[in-house]
Amino acid sequence: MSIHLKLSALHPLAMAVVGSALALAAPLAQAASSKFCEGGGFSVVRAGQPVVSGDRDVRLPAGTLGQTFTVRGRYVQFQVVAATFGIQDYRFLASNAPGTQTVGGDAPVFEAKIPDHRGRVLAGDVLVEIKDDSIELSRTGTGLSMKIQAKDCTQGGLFQMEPERADGTATRIRHVLAAGTFYFDNPNFRAREGDVVPFNPSDPARATTVTVAPRINWANDISPVFVGRDSAQVATRVIPAGCDNQIRRRDNTFATVQHCGRESIWDVASGGRMGMVTGEDGTEVAPPPTNCVQNCQAQNRVRGGAVVLGFPFPVPADVRLRPDFSTGNLTP
Repeated sequence: MSIHLKLSALHPLAMAVVGSALALAAPLAQAASSKFCEGGGFSVVRAGQPVVSGDRDVRLPAGTLGQTFTVRGRYVQFQVVAATFGIQDYRFLASNAPGTQTVGGDAPVFEAKIPDHRGRVLAGDVLVEIKDDSIELSRTGTGLSMKIQAKDCTQGGLFQMEPERADGTATRIRHVLAAGTFYFDNPNFRAREGDVVPFNPSDPARATTVTVAPRINWANDISPVFVGRDSAQVATRVIPAGCDNQIRRRDNTFATVQHCGRESIWDVASGGRMGMVTGEDGTEVAPPPTNCVQNCQAQNRVRGGAVVLGFPFPVPADVRLRPDFSTGNLTP
């Protein structure tokens, strides 16, 4: 099915922002150096015991992993809800490794990433592929399949969730940040909004320019290097009710930013993906992603070709997005 047909199936509320969502999204990025992933590697754990670890490609019969199981690495950890492939308690594990975003302990990132399959469930075997610092999980149900790709690194493009439905319609995914983590309108991007900056200037074959647009990031009040953003591919953010924020532009006018402080909701096209980018890659200025809806990979992109704008720490109160959650009914 074409991308056009899949986008047309999105909820009307989300379609209202399809243009801006695709323009603001950026492809998954990863650390510029393998040092950010050094020693990384995942295990699939149930009830505290490893079920799969090391470089493996295995099929686990339905029921083997119970209702939830843990994906544990050296640098990141999260739980998977087996019937939906929703995510619970995604966190960075305490580390002194290069690029670490933790200070004095674990750094919780997401309380949950919740896909709404509208009554359908995943019931097939769970396919697990672990190689080096990467893991891929996939499972199918009647008219439904889900894939999760993740990397065990201290920063970069570390996670993506890919739903696919036989009816070609979108899957709504709700992101809830962990307590103490918050979304904010990055003032470093507002200060450069509209500027044209180079991308890959040292590579004539790929050199281009990018116009700086507003950027929604997430951060906390503990670590000055803890930062990230949602990264969408063929997905649109659903505009929330009751989360209107007035953000000052560089010309001292105000923009109304409709985004909650701990919640974002996305309609992801069948075959699209919803990911996250963390660390320096989360504050770089790069072109938007391609409209990939088949075999989209979380793969390395060499940094150094993009302008990195960073973020202020601590994040000023007037750019933190409020309230935490939408006050309206966003059921598709």
